[in-house]
Amino acid sequence: MTASPICRKTAAKSAKSRIAAVGAIAVAGALLLSGCGDQTNDKESNAVVDAPLADKLPKDIRDKGVIKVGSDIAYPPVEFKDKSGKTVGIDPDLGEALGKQLGVRFEFENGTFDTLLGGLRSKRYQIAMSAMTDTKNRQEGIDEETGKKIGDGVDFVDYFTAGVSIYTKKGDDQGIKTWSDLCGKKIVVQRGTVSHDLAKAESKKCKGGKKIAIEQYDNDQQAQTRLRSGGADAGSSDFPVAAYAVKTSGGGKDFQLVGEQVEAAPYGIAVSKKNPKLRDAIKAALDAIIQNGDYEEIVKKWGVEAGAVKEAKINGGK
Repeated sequence: MTASPICRKTAAKSAKSRIAAVGAIAVAGALLLSGCGDQTNDKESNAVVDAPLADKLPKDIRDKGVIKVGSDIAYPPVEFKDKSGKTVGIDPDLGEALGKQLGVRFEFENGTFDTLLGGLRSKRYQIAMSAMTDTKNRQEGIDEETGKKIGDGVDFVDYFTAGVSIYTKKGDDQGIKTWSDLCGKKIVVQRGTVSHDLAKAESKKCKGGKKIAIEQYDNDQQAQTRLRSGGADAGSSDFPVAAYAVKTSGGGKDFQLVGEQVEAAPYGIAVSKKNPKLRDAIKAALDAIIQNGDYEEIVKKWGVEAGAVKEAKINGGK
């Protein structure tokens, strides 16, 4: 979602597929909307060099030049609004890079995390990209808490790996080092996340009536505000998000990480099972940016190299 060096690099990577001049006008317009793209004119054929993987997309998406992305844009550094109100972060940058390969613009639309898959099922979005952990339950449309089927499952294109971390107010860890140490204490989490699921599962294991008091919020920033104000003992988020909060909140004076991250699992781009062509196009584009170095450039920019993957996978979650 931020402007990045990818645009400068893409122009140097000559695409191989070509289209006739009449059809190229529409595609070129879509590329202009994306901010940059390889639009080198071929003087002999008067054609425009197209994005290398555009023909892998479903025709209706290719013609519109846009992929609508459902995302909870309050989860820095994965996706969030900067001071100017622009959507930025790891996912927006990756979306921009994928768009250059596919010849379309990834248009991020804000929604609360627990509504994103419903929005995908209702066709409000064509994909969901929001630090979403690829799990078997989500693949099969099973509610994580009740174990009951609540709708169609989704396919995931896995693009990153992250564990879950606990953080507390700085200098006040209250003896919390592991999830079992949370028994009898209060934790704040974002609703519908792996952190939320872990807290509920751990609370069931607590003995002596000392359950974990769980406060759930629409987004992670609300949870952080509650912890910062002293309204809870700890918070939990995916490691990249927790580490970013520790580094940036209050100039690094508000929070501290405690213990080790757990439950390392893949983040996946969710796609309807009814749209395998879109899924496969995104996988091909992800493999392309991994191979050409754009992916590495983005994860380094955000300091999350530890979670980088070497290849795209479909439904790699457990």
